[in-house]
Amino acid sequence: MKFGVVVFPGSNCERDMADAVQLYLKEEAVFLWHDDTDLQGVDCVLLPGGFSYGDYLRSGAIARFSPVMESVKAFANKGGPVLGVCNGFQVLTEAHLLPGALMRNTSLKFQCDHVDLVVENNRSLFSSAYQAGQTLRLPIAHADGNYFADPDVTQRLEDNHQVIFRYTSDVNGSVNRIAGICNEKGNVVGMMPHPERNLWPASQPHGANWNGDGRGVFDSILKAGLQALK
Repeated sequence: MKFGVVVFPGSNCERDMADAVQLYLKEEAVFLWHDDTDLQGVDCVLLPGGFSYGDYLRSGAIARFSPVMESVKAFANKGGPVLGVCNGFQVLTEAHLLPGALMRNTSLKFQCDHVDLVVENNRSLFSSAYQAGQTLRLPIAHADGNYFADPDVTQRLEDNHQVIFRYTSDVNGSVNRIAGICNEKGNVVGMMPHPERNLWPASQPHGANWNGDGRGVFDSILKAGLQALK
């Protein structure tokens, strides 16, 4: 498979994403600059974390207008798999590829920690390698991770099983403790925790037992992608 990692001015996790593809999955990764409109024939688009355009206005609010996002929208609308992590999740909501919005954490602080979450839906392109109900421990690093949607939208997400990951406790004020969602087709997923930061033992906090819980996100899309390409 060929993966495209979108890079905005202010992105800072693009290398982590590329390493996840190249070093862990052993697949091809190319960087897609924000001014690019050619996705170079990629099979999957990854939007990494960071502070696109300095998080001016709102996180992801300016990035949604980048030329590359028009191509990403077209790719997603045709069923192409798209994953947005942290700032990437924020960009996906601002671009209306996912419903809702990411607001300031209720703590009003930047939160950097390892948190527990539950796999609510293991039937998406980015969660099928997990077991439904499996508990994961992944790192977060965000100031605007408080997921919000109107009650009717939230209910629709729950009814349609579009909540992919849910925090086990109130981490940042997110409605229904939502940590990650997908669109109705299931090909676009956004999540605040960073799976690419829990692939190798060195990424764990000192003294913690390594679990590699982030691997399932990348295992899932590789498996789905290779099957689709056969």
